[in-house]
Amino acid sequence: MAERIKVMQIIARMNVGGPAVIVAELMRGLDSSRFEQVLITGYCDETEADYLDEVATDIKATRIAGLGRSVSPIADLKAFIGLVQKIRTFKPDVIHTHTAKAGVLGRLASIIAGRGATRIHTFHGHLLHGYFAGWKTALVIAIEKFLAKRTHFLVAIGNEVKNDLLKAGIGRTNQYSVFFPGLPAPHTASKSELRKNLELDPAVIYCTFVGRLTQIKRPDRLLDIAAAMVKREVSIHFLVAGEGELFESSKTRSAAENLPVTFLGWRKDIDELFAASDIAILTSDNEGIPLTLIQAAQAGLPIVAPAVGSISDIVDNDKTGFLTSPQPGAMASALSALATDSELRNRLGSAGKAHANEYFSLERMLRDHTEIYNRSHNK
Repeated sequence: MAERIKVMQIIARMNVGGPAVIVAELMRGLDSSRFEQVLITGYCDETEADYLDEVATDIKATRIAGLGRSVSPIADLKAFIGLVQKIRTFKPDVIHTHTAKAGVLGRLASIIAGRGATRIHTFHGHLLHGYFAGWKTALVIAIEKFLAKRTHFLVAIGNEVKNDLLKAGIGRTNQYSVFFPGLPAPHTASKSELRKNLELDPAVIYCTFVGRLTQIKRPDRLLDIAAAMVKREVSIHFLVAGEGELFESSKTRSAAENLPVTFLGWRKDIDELFAASDIAILTSDNEGIPLTLIQAAQAGLPIVAPAVGSISDIVDNDKTGFLTSPQPGAMASALSALATDSELRNRLGSAGKAHANEYFSLERMLRDHTEIYNRSHNK
């Protein structure tokens, strides 16, 4: 029997969101007869739900204090030393880092540990847009350029993510692979049964937003759209699944303006929530490949989203949904068209489901990673 390839997955924290879901599916789905994996991660912030605690309770992880998002020289140094020790103990063939901070500390630790492991880093979003301002962006670019020269393979989760990084001079074209995220196909009950279980009105058009309520996700824009729909006298109700630092302020504004919005908090049943809905919406200033939109497409929902980041890899404008300018008025117009036309909803939703099944399947993502890990081991 061939010796298994040892893979160390390193991610800053497993907060509920796209990177955590992808890493969890890799830990679960890769062939255990061919790969021996360990997961190294930090701790989530107090305002974040931990995916390992809430959903992926079957996955074991080694926690390193200080590896989480917050930057602190002393804590970061301790996390770096901890990573070097873990690498020297596990002796991985492949070190695969995810997210910005883990990408920096993990790759540097790999170099210092001196085990000769292949280094792979995945960019899960548009790192250079919306996260850092001014000189910080320039610093991030300089650091990523330095690390790219010392990384064997770079993975981008979308075509525009790759293009943005190359334009900034980060890495070479032949270093990159584009791996779309993959999710297992959902298995849910009928829409009528789900609405009954979720206590949703069978006659109402529901538009669902799933995401962290943070500035970059722009929940204020969602509420502006809800207000515009009221002004246009379009009958629709918004469901908001997610929490974050803007959760309470968003609820307060919605209540004050008497908007047709229900805040559900953080939910485990996103597949069921989408399957019970009619339309999905995203209002972010920037996105990589949002997994929530993949879930929405898998449920057969048409999608309204701003034409930012790599959303166009999921939403084919006028075919599976509508990509608009980020202005609330433009998004409200697209939403009005869908809310008032069931045939249009069904046509775009069906096309979106077929697109998601072809390009964003779990099997495809596992196959892509299996191939790159095999290439890494045989480099």
